[in-house]
Amino acid sequence: MNKSQQNASIAVIQFMTKPLTSFLSILFLVASIAVANSPDRAAIASAHPMATQAGQEIFEQGGNAFDAAVAIAAALAVVEPQSSGLGGGAFFLLHVAESGRQVFVDAREVAPAAATADMYLQENGDPIPRASVIGPLAAGIPGQPAGLAHLAQKYGRLPLAESLAPAIRYAEQGIVANVRMLAGLRFRRKTYDRWPAFGKVFYPDGEIPEPGAVIKQPDLMNTLKRLAADGFDGFYRGETARLLVDGSRASGGIWSRDDLAGYRIVEREPVAGEINGVRIISAPPPSSGGITLINMLNILQGFDFATMDSATRKHLTIEAMRRAFRDRAEYLGDPDFVTVPVERLVSPLYAAGQRASIRLDKATSSDALPGIGPAGKGDQTTHFSVIDSEGNRVAGTMSINLWYGSGFMAPGTGVIFNNEMDDFSIKPGVLNSYDLVGTAVNSIEPGKRPLSSMTPTFLESDRGVAILGTPGGSRIITMVLQAAMAWMNGADANEMVSLKRFHHQFYPDVVVYEEGALTAEEQQGLQQRGHQLKKSPRAYGNMNVVTWDAESGKVDAATDPRGISEGRVY
Repeated sequence: MNKSQQNASIAVIQFMTKPLTSFLSILFLVASIAVANSPDRAAIASAHPMATQAGQEIFEQGGNAFDAAVAIAAALAVVEPQSSGLGGGAFFLLHVAESGRQVFVDAREVAPAAATADMYLQENGDPIPRASVIGPLAAGIPGQPAGLAHLAQKYGRLPLAESLAPAIRYAEQGIVANVRMLAGLRFRRKTYDRWPAFGKVFYPDGEIPEPGAVIKQPDLMNTLKRLAADGFDGFYRGETARLLVDGSRASGGIWSRDDLAGYRIVEREPVAGEINGVRIISAPPPSSGGITLINMLNILQGFDFATMDSATRKHLTIEAMRRAFRDRAEYLGDPDFVTVPVERLVSPLYAAGQRASIRLDKATSSDALPGIGPAGKGDQTTHFSVIDSEGNRVAGTMSINLWYGSGFMAPGTGVIFNNEMDDFSIKPGVLNSYDLVGTAVNSIEPGKRPLSSMTPTFLESDRGVAILGTPGGSRIITMVLQAAMAWMNGADANEMVSLKRFHHQFYPDVVVYEEGALTAEEQQGLQQRGHQLKKSPRAYGNMNVVTWDAESGKVDAATDPRGISEGRVY
């Protein structure tokens, strides 16, 4: 942690005691600020310094924010293999400065054509242990390579090959194993014995590498070169597609060449809401992030936080989380397959109804809320934020789900398969790996995209712009919520990423919190209201934030002190 991040950590503890109404009312004071036409320079915040460097190289070669996004995402696929990769999916939230257009590029994985609703169930209807998280059968058809080709072709200035060059170089020259990589390798140790292609790269001597060891990925380099040369066809058809399908089927998977060739990017309208002068632009379904985020903010804006102590404010925030996550489970899925009541869920009137059921003095049991219940945790995603000097911006979140995805690598490709099929509801009421409960709206169907928690987000007001997102599984949405509330109250980028975090997701009915997120008095106040508290054994999340001040045009970039990188301004 650098000195500025340490200072931010101290400052934000004091900041979070401010009432909610104060951060709403402050927005009215900046209405007269003259908005700068564009930022004074470009900025990048990503989870790894080599990914940030890749984006900087592309800026220096004349690329815009969308070219830089391609370079950053591809580099992260190489240098953070535990978190994202060509075998996974991505969401890219874009702002195109010239037109003012906001667009959401959906590069989420899709279920293979041979997938069935009961593919992870035994004959008696019980889930097959670990079937949706281990091996090629757990993998959806990846979307990230198509997303990179789409960004370069439709929004970038540079050829795809130029933006992929840093990632190709990293794969060839090797990356240095760090603590986060090695923690994931310990988690995936049994993979070495089951699927040799993965072990050959990440356990070169049959053992977990030592910190500082150089890991080279020549097969991934060649896969990236084919993508660079031929775009979409270089991954989804031809040699790469053959290797991916042959590898999948030889080890029990169900991918087909038609699955890959038929993959399509979908451009969607972002979801949007406004809280007293702050416009929230965020991820629409098949992400649950934007709707859940706006729903929570709408619920909270109806309380007069200025009159309340900190325990009451956090109690109300938890109650908003509880209700929004209940709706996530009940209503949200792939909008191309199910009808999602977006307008209702982001409506302030709907939030007012939810607010009416909240008591100031008592926690609501999740079992007491109508709808679903259970039948009977994580950082393995990555995010970057980028803005260029023209005002183009990207919030990009990529994932292969759990550490190193499914643990399977198709021989000859260097591509680690995702295990995003676990994000479907494999059976109504059954919890997934993040203890999220679901219903039939998120059931498995061929070609369907699983519901996601990834929440790339823009915040816009007369104050300026914030670009943010984070990994963290189901906790992503509440992390973005707390950072958004902080920015509304005047926090800078460093303060946003350094916040101590707490989380509730409807089921399990427990508040998970980081060390320092709740004072002793707050813990006592929450427990007296009936909340069950559980301290997280470790810090979670790896948020990356870029901000742009409207008055001065100044940009700032900050990365999470829990991670290994630093934001850069150019």
